[in-house]
Amino acid sequence: MHFMLFETALGPCGVVWNEHGLTGVHLPDANHARTRAGVTRRFPDASPAEPPPAVRDAIDGIGALLRGEKRDLRDIALNFDGVPAFNRRVYELARTIPPGATMTYGDIALRLAMPGTARAVGQALGQNPWPIVVPCHRVLAADGGMGGFSAPGGVATKRRMLEIEGVEGVRAEPRLF
Repeated sequence: MHFMLFETALGPCGVVWNEHGLTGVHLPDANHARTRAGVTRRFPDASPAEPPPAVRDAIDGIGALLRGEKRDLRDIALNFDGVPAFNRRVYELARTIPPGATMTYGDIALRLAMPGTARAVGQALGQNPWPIVVPCHRVLAADGGMGGFSAPGGVATKRRMLEIEGVEGVRAEPRLF
């Protein structure tokens, strides 16, 4: 297993891969040291390396998306080893959401033919090993609010990523009524 840190418009990111595809993405953190620490905490067996062409393409795509280009990252190979079946279904469905579009947790539950599992969908997305490649930032609460975001920077990062993609009208806080 290998990793590489790289610069983006939002700060340093990291990708981790093996022969089966990407095993993880670490979204921008405050600096390279924090990004590296986040990557090595999640993937202690990964060593720094130059990426093969497919991973280089993934890095280029992630960078382009964070610069505001509408890139489709669905062709990036992901290593699903150890990912629970429900989570995999959620991630595969989330990957169909194009840049600039959003869905709700409930929408995903309905498309999975599992109404009433919106909370489980949210939990699966909170465990997403590949944020941005599996665009969990494009999934919102039922009321149009941000919901949660477990990547570095939390909801502020989610909001910024949606702004970059041209999503408008996302509410900052859930309604309290």
